[in-house]
Amino acid sequence: MIIIGGGLAGLISAILLRREGFEVVLFEQKKYPFHRVCGEYISNEVVPFLNHHKLFPLALNPTNISQFQLTSVTGKSLEMPLDLGGFGISRKSFDSWLASKAGDEGVVVINDRIVECLFDKDQFNLKSKRGDSFVSDLVIGAFGKRSTLDKSLQRSFIDRRSPYVGVKYHIKTDAIENNKIALHNFKKGYCGLSAVENETYNLCYLTNRSNLKSSGSIPEMEHEVLKKNPFLNHVFTNSDFLFEKPEVINEISFEKKEPVFNHILMTGDSAGMIAPLCGNGMAMAIHSAKMLSELIIENQKAGFDRKKLELEYASLWNQNFAKRLSTGRFIQKLFGSPLVSEITVQTGKSFKPFANYLMKKTHGQPFS
Repeated sequence: MIIIGGGLAGLISAILLRREGFEVVLFEQKKYPFHRVCGEYISNEVVPFLNHHKLFPLALNPTNISQFQLTSVTGKSLEMPLDLGGFGISRKSFDSWLASKAGDEGVVVINDRIVECLFDKDQFNLKSKRGDSFVSDLVIGAFGKRSTLDKSLQRSFIDRRSPYVGVKYHIKTDAIENNKIALHNFKKGYCGLSAVENETYNLCYLTNRSNLKSSGSIPEMEHEVLKKNPFLNHVFTNSDFLFEKPEVINEISFEKKEPVFNHILMTGDSAGMIAPLCGNGMAMAIHSAKMLSELIIENQKAGFDRKKLELEYASLWNQNFAKRLSTGRFIQKLFGSPLVSEITVQTGKSFKPFANYLMKKTHGQPFS
């Protein structure tokens, strides 16, 4: 079995399947450890599962997060408890820790990029960037938000341009308590801020490309646009930025994707990406990896039936995630506008049950 992509979904799928005796080869183009553009907050819905499989990263000292803050473009603020809560951990640490676990289980990790994956005569023929060829009966696609393989596969969403740019830093700051996650609005975008391990904070924002185009550069955009929010002005003025330059990703797409495409079983962001403000992309990646791995294991034990596996996975994926993704797309429309962000904050302050309802709709139930 081949898994394309070594993020949370790919690594957890690899570990679970290898523990059941599958021969697993995982392709990840970068060498661990490395940073990814990510909000780095995980809903506690995943904790029972991670504990059950001895995959909760307690040794990395994740930060417990139980409070939520939302600010409008002008700095109006709403604060409330998180219904489930969550924990903060950097992808650099968590991915690397999981990769080490996968290696201990016997997963073969190859640092190369798969650029072609063709299905023919009931098997996959794959080619890597280095020119190597591989054959596999099953392929899991866990290659993230947008990749060269999406282009090679001619997935429908890849031709539709996306205006979103993601930017991430790690910082040292006193601008927020370490038990809180904050979402700060600015014109045509929003910025998440929360603690990860080692008294470090993740600052990650999503902006419309037009902000960057009009400002000319990321530093100028941060000065001219983000700092209009008083909370973000304080963060950017008084914090210690730990990266020499930010991590940046372009063309982030929240369009609908297929959980199964050309017989490749997609998981994590490859199957569908929730709006970052909902803070549950990492939890969904972990949950989808669990669901897919369990279905593969059950299917194999009953006598491999590819059609049945694909239909069951597509149905289960949509049952668990389709509404969360559509809710995320709706909620995202409430952010990045001066007027709408003001109304959202004020409505949340006046009608807490409504704010709690929206929050719960972006979370799943705890699973093991």
